[in-house]
Amino acid sequence: MNSKTTYQINISASTNKLSEVRSFITGHAASFGFAPNQIDDIKLAVDEAVTNIIKHAYQGDNTKEINITLEFHDDRLCVLLTDTGRTFDFQVYELPDIKKQIKQKKRGGMGVYLIHSLMDKVSYTRKGEKNRMTMCKNRM
Repeated sequence: MNSKTTYQINISASTNKLSEVRSFITGHAASFGFAPNQIDDIKLAVDEAVTNIIKHAYQGDNTKEINITLEFHDDRLCVLLTDTGRTFDFQVYELPDIKKQIKQKKRGGMGVYLIHSLMDKVSYTRKGEKNRMTMCKNRM
């Protein structure tokens, strides 16, 4: 049987809201039996993605909103982030050279790599004025 449970919040595009997002994820993922290390991975991936939306899609405009939806499908959690900011072009994105980043002590530029490393499936679409990033994690 394929069941789905959904939870949703809207936040203003402000880094001040990140702790609220982390609490939202922790509470719901724990209640669905995700292990603490998996919850940490999900929180970090979502934290990175929301921060990217705030900084890049909305360019720091905290009057804008981000919709966060958690969809639990049996043994999988999908986090859907929806915004109306500037689009991110995955076609031109190149994964960073991790060793080079560390050697040069560069900060930043690792968010997308981190998100893909922490989650089992990541996709990004643009429909009309809306960007939607979907990140899924399978429960062990």
